[in-house]
Amino acid sequence: MHKYILKRLLFLLPVILGVSFVVFTMLYITPGDPARMALGEQASEEAVQKFREEEGLNDPFLVQYGRYLYNAVFKGDLGRSYTTKRPVVQEILNVFPSTLLLTILSMIIAVVIGIPFGIISAVKQYSLLDSVIMFLALVGISMPVFWLGLILILTFSVKLGWFPPSGFYSFKYMVLPAIALSAQAIAIITRMTRSSMLEVVRQDYIRTVRAKGQKESVVIGFHALKNALIPIITVIGTQFGYLLGGAILTEVIFSINGVGRLMVEAIKMRNYPVVQGGVLFTALAFSIVNLLVDLLYAYVDPRIKAQYK
Repeated sequence: MHKYILKRLLFLLPVILGVSFVVFTMLYITPGDPARMALGEQASEEAVQKFREEEGLNDPFLVQYGRYLYNAVFKGDLGRSYTTKRPVVQEILNVFPSTLLLTILSMIIAVVIGIPFGIISAVKQYSLLDSVIMFLALVGISMPVFWLGLILILTFSVKLGWFPPSGFYSFKYMVLPAIALSAQAIAIITRMTRSSMLEVVRQDYIRTVRAKGQKESVVIGFHALKNALIPIITVIGTQFGYLLGGAILTEVIFSINGVGRLMVEAIKMRNYPVVQGGVLFTALAFSIVNLLVDLLYAYVDPRIKAQYK
């Protein structure tokens, strides 16, 4: 198991390296002068050139990328923000708890609703209830998060006044953003749970368990669900990573001070170090979640644990 974990951690290196190169290249070729954006249109040409020299923006591409990579790997330094002059790592860590909390709440909602809906839909296959759940899942997958967020604000904040429209200060502020962000995850988990459960409940050992006189709740909740969990866990882990990155639009709509909103503001200002740091941070978190999901397989299915050994 330890060798497997070490091997997966080593595989993270080329992933992060590839992400850093792609992001750095895209920002390098993007039109616009970060020095002019940081100093303002009224800044003198001398001030702009001094800023570019101090930040190393006049160096060739490979020199800039090599310096960035060296500082990131050996010093843990992702650069300094062009606007605040503070370290990028500090900027991200200051707002990351809000993004992480929003993602966790959304994931809890998605799992608590999605798995039961999927089980019910599989058990009641081709029934009216199954059709209704699948229709709702289709709507959830098709609905953009920014549109759903605006509808929730107009309905529950402006019209009914039940929840505040923006901010992230207490549980009451978290309800609408978490619901908006979790909608697509609920639909995907529901569909995957239904598909996986339908495949399992047709197996011979399920018929054998039923023939032994076990209660249907035990058959579905213990024997069937346990053996259907592998693809469900995979989807949950993937969705957690997507939610972590997809929180950008949600944070902007609900004015949440998180990594997503920080990156949007940085993109507007051509604040390249913050954008690069935010993308790398998200990619690293996504990779770690995938590693944890792979390790969780071993505790769900003993056969997989044997393969690790």
